[in-house]
Amino acid sequence: MKLDILAIGAHPDDVELSCSGTVAKEVDNGKKVGILDLTRGELGTRGTAETRDQEAKDAATILGVSVRENLGFRDGFFRNDEAHQLAIIEILRKYRPEIVLCNAIKDRHIDHGKGSQLVSDACFLSGLRKIETSIDGKKQEAWRPKNVYHYIQWEILEPDFVVDISGYMDKKMESVLAYKTQFYDAKSDAPSTPISSKNFKESVRYRAADLGRIIGVEYAEGYTVERYPAVNSIFDLI
Repeated sequence: MKLDILAIGAHPDDVELSCSGTVAKEVDNGKKVGILDLTRGELGTRGTAETRDQEAKDAATILGVSVRENLGFRDGFFRNDEAHQLAIIEILRKYRPEIVLCNAIKDRHIDHGKGSQLVSDACFLSGLRKIETSIDGKKQEAWRPKNVYHYIQWEILEPDFVVDISGYMDKKMESVLAYKTQFYDAKSDAPSTPISSKNFKESVRYRAADLGRIIGVEYAEGYTVERYPAVNSIFDLI
């Protein structure tokens, strides 16, 4: 299966919180979109790796993505080294995405910035023919995505471009709240975390609304880039 977009997150729920509006919109536009989680989020204070597995599956169904995989890297302790790069390269060459969406370039959680650089490096290395990989005994061809875009997470980073997700905010929230163990629930007696507060839950919507306000639409998601974005015409900008 060849994908148009592969959205990658260090943890299950990173994609939903940060770029699921874009994912849902492009799925509706007929694009093939997949999600890759680097870890199972096993160090999370609330829930377990097993509950996160099911929540990630439920969220993928809500978003209508074509595939979701998990590499099972160690939450909190994975490294940007050859072994981890090669694991991601195998996925990139397997699905051959045109665009990769990945973690924020810097953020509160150490896995986010670390995952961001790991994925970026793997995307470059995946295009080098002399790096050999195989799946099921079959040699893979080199593949480099055309663009790598970094979504915005906890920290308020200035985006290089924003995507209008008006009409997809409810689906975004539905996918986020598929992670029942992680986010605000007045009836829950689980330990409090920075993302389990009512304020954080509400911030997902009002941050998207604020980005939308700036570009004159209802809701938007922001991204940073690794190289200048190009347009065919100045009229492509809204």
